[in-house]
Order: sequence, then structure tokens, then C-alpha cells
Amino acid sequence: MTDLKRRWQTVQKQLDQLSVQAQRARGQARKRLKRLERRTRVTVTRALRTAEPQVRDAVAEASRVMRGLRAGVKAGAAAYRASTPRK
Repeated sequence: MTDLKRRWQTVQKQLDQLSVQAQRARGQARKRLKRLERRTRVTVTRALRTAEPQVRDAVAEASRVMRGLRAGVKAGAAAYRASTPRK
């Protein structure tokens, strides 16, 4: 019976040690996750901050080109209508 009790105590000690190790691992993983989230958030914010003005400029330029294209098409259509005699 004493052998069984000794084995039981060893198993309990091992369980306690495993519990402590698991808690430590969870804490480290939580810390790593927080750090990773923060780094990701900072990287995304920086990327948005640098990309936003460039995107705004590109959209503005595209709208200017579109206006010019529309004006050119209108002028071309008007010139074509004016150049061909009506029957």
C-alpha cells in the first residue's frame, strides 16, 4: 500500500509541475500575441498613413484624365457632326 501511495504522490507532484509549466506557457503566449497584435496594428496604420495621400492623388489624377477624355469625345463628336453634311 505504501508503494501505491508513493506513486500517487509522485503523480500529484508531476501534475503540479505540469500545471505550473502550462500557466507559464499561457502567460508567455499571451504576451507574444499582444506584442504581435500591436506590431501588426502599427504596421497597418503606417501603411495606411503613407498610402492614403498617394491614393488620393491617383484618384484625383484619374478624374482629371476622365474629364479630359469626356471633353475630347464630346468635341470630336461635335466636330464630326459639323463636318458631315446632312441629307
